[in-house]
Order: sequence, then structure tokens, then C-alpha cells
Amino acid sequence: MLNHITIMGRLTRDPELRRTGSGIAVAAFTLAVDRDYKADGGERETDFIDCVAWRQTGEFVSKYFAKGSMALESKRNSDSGSSYGSNTYGSYPTAPAPGSDFAVLEDDDSQLPF
Repeated sequence: MLNHITIMGRLTRDPELRRTGSGIAVAAFTLAVDRDYKADGGERETDFIDCVAWRQTGEFVSKYFAKGSMALESKRNSDSGSSYGSNTYGSYPTAPAPGSDFAVLEDDDSQLPF
């Protein structure tokens, strides 16, 4: 059984796309994720999470994500601009795939099950 998590953060560098000996795509990248709470000193801490995406997901990440872009950012947010610049690599899905068990939650945290 595999664990499935969803994280949101900014890419620290452009994804690196490679292929295995049999031609399977593998993209490696790092996300900088801010913690929801502040430390004792009053500053937020940031975690740097190494990620690997395989096959079509890896090709997708390599094509549409770039250094400084927000992973899981909606097109609406990227069009309005941010301190990191606008997303020039196109939009990416913000809704679950048809037939999946996932549902889109509103921006508030009241719908989270934990």
C-alpha cells in the first residue's frame, strides 16, 4: 500500500526530467512548503520536500512547472500575478479526474476531515 499526500509549495528549481533504461519518464523536483504555524521566535519555518513523479505525471510536471511556480496553484491565482511572477507555462488541472474518489474543497479549512 502506498501513502498519498497532497502538499502545496513553490518549486525551488526547474524539474529535472530523465528516462529510465526502458524509457519511463521520471521528473525530480523540490518543493518549499511553509508551515501553518509560527515557531517560538515568531517566524514561519519552511520545509524542503524532495519529490519524484513517474510516467505521464513526470512529463506533465516537467512541461508545466518551473522554478518559483506554485504546485497546485489554480489558474485564477496565477493569472492575477504574484511576487514570483505570473505562470507562463500554461494552466494545469485543479479538479479531480472524472470517476475519481476525490472532491474539490472550497478555500476554507472547515471541510477538511482532520
